[in-house]
Amino acid sequence: MPGSKTNALTRSEVVAAVRALPPSQDFVWDGLDEDDRPATADELQAGVAAQRKRGRPTSGVTKEQVAIRFDRDVLSAFRAAGPGWQTRMNDALRDWLRTHSAV
Repeated sequence: MPGSKTNALTRSEVVAAVRALPPSQDFVWDGLDEDDRPATADELQAGVAAQRKRGRPTSGVTKEQVAIRFDRDVLSAFRAAGPGWQTRMNDALRDWLRTHSAV
């Protein structure tokens, strides 16, 4: 194939090489050796489930991500206090809800 960078063989050379393989190198499982048996879909899923999940551990507290717009001065005031400003903002809103009706 012109322009192919994966191999230098032409299509006819590849076909000839495949046809020249001896039948003893057939890659279909013959059922004789259990260790060479391909894994079933259920076995693959069980293996994936058994692997340890990567990333941050799940928290017991569930939060919901939303898009919300605040005034710049409000955001800059919370951000000026340093890291953890989102938690402090959440706590301030929770405190406000304790003293006001949610409706």
